[in-house]
Amino acid sequence: MTSFEERPTVHAFRDDALGEHDAVGLAAAIRRGEVGAAEAARDAAERVRAVDARLRAVQVYADTPEPAGGTAGAFAGVPTFVKDNTDYRGLPTGHGSAAFTPRTARRHAPFARQLLSSGVTVLGKTRLPEFGFSPTTEYEGAEPVRNPWHTGHSAGGSSGGSAALVAAGAVPIAHANDGGGSIRIPAACCGLVGLKPTRGRVVRNAQSRQLPLDIVSDGIVSRSVRDSAAWLAAAEAHWRNPKLPPVGLVEGPSDRPLRIGFLVDSPNGVDADATTRAAVTETAARLEALGHRVQPVEVTVDPRFTDDFLTYWGLLSFLIGATGRTFGPDFDRHRMDGLSRGLREEYLGHWRGTPGVLRRLRRTKEAYAAAFRGIDLVLSPVLAHTTPAIGRLSPDVPYRELVERILAYVAFTPLNNVVGTPSVSVPAARATEDGLPVGVMFSGRPGSERLLLEVAFALEADRPFRRIQDA
Repeated sequence: MTSFEERPTVHAFRDDALGEHDAVGLAAAIRRGEVGAAEAARDAAERVRAVDARLRAVQVYADTPEPAGGTAGAFAGVPTFVKDNTDYRGLPTGHGSAAFTPRTARRHAPFARQLLSSGVTVLGKTRLPEFGFSPTTEYEGAEPVRNPWHTGHSAGGSSGGSAALVAAGAVPIAHANDGGGSIRIPAACCGLVGLKPTRGRVVRNAQSRQLPLDIVSDGIVSRSVRDSAAWLAAAEAHWRNPKLPPVGLVEGPSDRPLRIGFLVDSPNGVDADATTRAAVTETAARLEALGHRVQPVEVTVDPRFTDDFLTYWGLLSFLIGATGRTFGPDFDRHRMDGLSRGLREEYLGHWRGTPGVLRRLRRTKEAYAAAFRGIDLVLSPVLAHTTPAIGRLSPDVPYRELVERILAYVAFTPLNNVVGTPSVSVPAARATEDGLPVGVMFSGRPGSERLLLEVAFALEADRPFRRIQDA
């Protein structure tokens, strides 16, 4: 058997029903009768099984996957996976945790219904780190999810299982959600498009509605901008928030020149590494060549922002530990992993400051809005440094050392979760010396998904994203 070191890149592309189609292309082929939905599901399942022995991205397979809506829906017959922190009727929901025995869901979560409204065929559920807390999909005592571009590296988190399958070509799109970067981080690690919608843009699940500050948005990861755009339009057709401007179907770049601010170091003072800085500055130069005006911008946040977000993160772990019996009667918070336990213990040392933390985090929207005076979008890194090797961010690492590593890595994405604004990760033209993708991020005002997708379309048209099958 070939070792990871001998052949670190893994993909599933082959001459079958899926071919090299993205979700839009595959759905069109199914509508034309060139491919059957059952054939697409069968071939996707074969692709998944061919790569998952290496990637370990799948949590559970569906017994009898069937198209959700016959021939209806923008993605009718397109095979996909649901992330294992969202209820899907007939499958267990494990949240990536060893602290309880997962129970089979009796009904679909509200967002699962919205996802199914597009007509997709769900093949199963993907792995995530425990309760989605980590930016890498790794575990204590279990195999990690590996990056298909280089299996010695992280696939990101917390939607790492979904990103690994999509990047490897096993399925065209997969469900992801984002509470601190969990759509955009794995998209950046795996060379994908990852759009985090505006807070309230898609249907919220019960967990989001119960949070003291809702930081979670659901969506997908994809290999093409048009898939992300078509999925958002399909989601909007199922349910649209009347408080937000409609997005509609975005089909390409806009001719309007934009005023784009850019920054290469994070608002909380973390410096990006050289490769990441180069990816952002090169992207800025490409945007200028496309006719946009690009200028440096400052985003000033409260100096306590990082500590406050860490405290809120700890609050979430504390709440899970306190209410864990809702996941299963055998829930034992002592079996939560080192990161979850460390976050909980850190929160218990600072819980009296919770009202002030929430107040300051809610006020962050004022500083964010100030940065957008005279600016349409902000370009930045997704992450402060390139994709780490497996093990660097493992929950086996001592908590204090681990959390310092995480904060030095995830320095850009949480701001949009706190403020509730949309942002998108797209692959940069630059790769690392190991051939790993590097992502850049665009952030906008609330409700500006159309603008984000248009600029992503422009970059994709200017220089098509690297393909793993060519690596």
